[in-house]
Amino acid sequence: MDDYLEANRRLWDAWTPLNVASEFYDVEGFKAGRVDRPSMLHELEAGLVGDVTGRPLLHLQCHFGMDTIRWARRGARATGIDFSSAAIEAARRLAAEMGVPATFVESDVYALPDRLHDRFDVVFTSHGVLGWLPDLVRWAEVIAHFLAPGGVFCIVEAHPVGMIFDETRADGELRVRFPYFQGPEPIRDEHPGSYAAPDAPLQSVEHVWIHPIGEIVGSLLRAGLRLESFAEYPFMAWRALPWMEQRPDGAWRLPGAAATLPLMFSLTARKPA
Repeated sequence: MDDYLEANRRLWDAWTPLNVASEFYDVEGFKAGRVDRPSMLHELEAGLVGDVTGRPLLHLQCHFGMDTIRWARRGARATGIDFSSAAIEAARRLAAEMGVPATFVESDVYALPDRLHDRFDVVFTSHGVLGWLPDLVRWAEVIAHFLAPGGVFCIVEAHPVGMIFDETRADGELRVRFPYFQGPEPIRDEHPGSYAAPDAPLQSVEHVWIHPIGEIVGSLLRAGLRLESFAEYPFMAWRALPWMEQRPDGAWRLPGAAATLPLMFSLTARKPA
């Protein structure tokens, strides 16, 4: 698995400058204080986590730090971690340019207990994170390790049902391409550019895992956390399939009868006091 993770880390190093410069992220608009879409999702996340004023918050797989900075601007003592050195450098630079006191640590999720020794009232992660992790049991153990007693974990993520369909079709027909119940070997997916800059002159090779809902919830329960909320939504934060339609609030949904399929979920779980 280490070879796959290292290949993914190099990929994210290559993606980072493309993503920072992309219209998808609109970093200049973010720095200028323009409301980014879909802002509705940020409010959903804030409602799940609650007031973070003065509270230590750990943001796992933070990429180049935009959400970490959002949490810091809401008053959290925010720490973002990512395994890409390019992403962490970009995050530190962005926070400094915006004058936001956020901390960033370069580490993969699994190695983090050896590199960070704090405890946090909130551990947060969101949108396109679980597919890069081969082992959710270890992931949940890391979350439990860093939560202070009584602390809450929150995830808002693409629903695994939305990840199994063939995104290469041009006819808009939903056809299963990837297994919902996947073995230990990752799916290898090759495509041009990055998800934020698909026209970039780069050939990307991803190694990803689809984790069923039962595995996600079960790993957190086995780590000793108590499930407090779980919800599914018929929309998501990005255009995972080319025929998806954008809602007025900026989120993406499937057209027609497929609009009832779950595309995103949220979950909160608490460490017993």
